[in-house]
Amino acid sequence: MEREVRLVIADDHEVVRLGIVSLLESHPGFKVVAQAETGEAAVQAVKEHAPDIAILDFAMPNGKVDGLAATREIAKAMPKVRVLILTMHASKQLVREILEAGARGYVMKSDAGRDLMAAIDTLLEDKLFFTQTISEILLDGFLEKPQPMRTENLLTKREIEIVSLLARGKSNKEVATELNISLRTAETHRANIMNKLQLHSVQDLVRYAVKNKLIEL
Repeated sequence: MEREVRLVIADDHEVVRLGIVSLLESHPGFKVVAQAETGEAAVQAVKEHAPDIAILDFAMPNGKVDGLAATREIAKAMPKVRVLILTMHASKQLVREILEAGARGYVMKSDAGRDLMAAIDTLLEDKLFFTQTISEILLDGFLEKPQPMRTENLLTKREIEIVSLLARGKSNKEVATELNISLRTAETHRANIMNKLQLHSVQDLVRYAVKNKLIEL
């Protein structure tokens, strides 16, 4: 029997929240262990229940902590919990801020019926997820304002390739296969990269990759 997937849902609109809960619990193996209507309550629920995934609305105006601030707190306190942002808002800057805060995915509420389950499955594989809407927004921004990488004096070209792959959720073995190098070489590169950048987790690596535009969409 597959392991039960535990979820926390946070949205300040009860109707929306209950709709999401109903959708998720219709999926075998998914269990919503807590609901919240403010960012503060979401952080507390995550700390108390240690879910696999926390689905947070970006805008929760009833409290002092919105979805972005809650994501930062969760990423710091419970780094193994994967955060998925669910929102009506979309912009290049907002997507970047959310990913840098530690979220692993971003789904528009208008896309939720079609993409929410796929997003959860992708996050469970330790990969990033964007709906088509978000991918197009980021790609447009990438094409409009290309910027030179700020890592060229710190990382080698091969190390930059490896950071990009690791940030997308690739394992050392998958990196080795894709770059046609040995597993030991891939492991050595990864250790050197983490040491050079003074990073301590995959989430740190993802944030670094997003900040330095090393993830191509």
